[in-house]
Formats: sequence, C-alpha cells, structure tokens
Amino acid sequence: METMLVLCLPGLAAMAAAYALGCVNGSILVSKYIFGDDIRNHGSGNAGLTNFYRTFGTKGVVGVLLSDILKAVIAVLLGGFVFGYFFGLPMVGKLAATSFVLLGHMYPVTFHFHGGKGVLSGVSALMVIDWRVALLALAVFLLVVALTQYVSLGSICAALTFVVCLWLFYHNVCFEVLGAVPAGLLIFAHRSNIKRLLHGTENKFSLHRKEDAAK
Repeated sequence: METMLVLCLPGLAAMAAAYALGCVNGSILVSKYIFGDDIRNHGSGNAGLTNFYRTFGTKGVVGVLLSDILKAVIAVLLGGFVFGYFFGLPMVGKLAATSFVLLGHMYPVTFHFHGGKGVLSGVSALMVIDWRVALLALAVFLLVVALTQYVSLGSICAALTFVVCLWLFYHNVCFEVLGAVPAGLLIFAHRSNIKRLLHGTENKFSLHRKEDAAK
C-alpha cells in the first residue's frame, strides 16, 4: 500500500497543482484589486469573462484573459509532463489536469468555492491537449454564438464537440472517459443557463455593455 502511494504521489501532486492554479481567478482578482469591486456582486453573479465584460467593459479584460489562459496552459502542460515522465501516459495527465484546473476555476477554495464557468480556461486547455480538437470546438462555439448570440449555448455545444472529436481522433475509451469529465463539468456549470434557454429568458451576448445600450 505504501509503495503504491509513493508511486501515485507525482500524479497526485500534479493534480493538486492544477487545482491550485485553477483557483487563481482573473475576473475576481482584477475586479477587486483594479476596480475595487467584486464581479460576483454584478450581473449574473458569475466570476467569468462574459459577466466581467458586461459589467466593466474592455478595461481589465486583458488581465482576465491572460490569467484564465495561462493557468490552464501551465496546468495541462504540467499534468502531461508528470504523467508522461513517471507513467508514460502524457495524454492521461493532460486530460486529468484539465478536469482539476476547471474544478479550481469553478469551485476555488480561495474564493469560497464561487468561481466562473471555465469556458476560456477549457478552450486554452484544449489547445494543449490537441489543437485540432480545440479548433473544431472553438469553431462550433463561434458559429453557435454568431447564429444565436447565446454564449452559454455555444459553450455547451463546444463541450459536446470536444467529446465527439476526441473519439474521432483517438478511438480510446480511457481518453473518452477522461475527456467527458471536464466536458460534463462545463455543461453542469451552465445548468442555470440551460433553464433560461428552455424558458426563453437567457441573456444574449452583445458587444455593447448593458449600461451603454440603455443610453
């Protein structure tokens, strides 16, 4: 048992690091320390890029983008390296790290387990996992948003596209199961959006902030 635990320690450490990186929420940090406010007190209450943009506009968006992108990229690269070096399973490490960095982003212990929905971090992680799958998922996201103006619907469709494309490219049951976890997390994070979509009350995305549109 002790030997097994020692062998698993590198993988456990990598997943813990991925979760810790996910807890670095750019929307909350920028809103609190740049604007002196908390993004969770505005709009949908979500600590994600869409709500941040609707509330504060373009100011500070770069900081949010860099934070959400870099933490996902670093976490997945670390997971791939550790699992590749110690176990010869780099893809398993990348997929597992994706789930943990999204868990950290969605349920950060540093912010009372109230974070964002992980779309930007998820796409960034996909670019490290397989750029072909990421581009296809991103294309679906952009197409759905362009046609419907619903960011939430585009995010859900992109998550489903990821699972489908992962199977088409790899035909690996283990990869498919591990890939279904972050996709499921992202869809679960949008459960309130799904309800609003079904009732026709979901907010549509606009390049203009709500305050500007009301003027």
